[in-house]
Amino acid sequence: MSKITPLADRVVLKPVAAEEKTASGIILPESAKEKPEQGKVVAVGKEVKEVKEGDTVLYSKYGPTEVKVGSEELLIVKEEDILAIIK
Repeated sequence: MSKITPLADRVVLKPVAAEEKTASGIILPESAKEKPEQGKVVAVGKEVKEVKEGDTVLYSKYGPTEVKVGSEELLIVKEEDILAIIK
């Protein structure tokens, strides 16, 4: 994987895979899956205060910028677009 270093208050996330089954056991086709709004933090900018690499977070649906680094799809978000840390 290529190294990507976010600037300022930006955070690089790797999206967590969408659920393939509903709670009742129905298997969802690819077209019916919602984009995940959870991600794992893979890099943080120097001004980021609340999250660190390795955290799993919830982020705003309309906040991220999608980027492709090598074959990997990543998201870049401002720290203010991160809503919560999942423990």
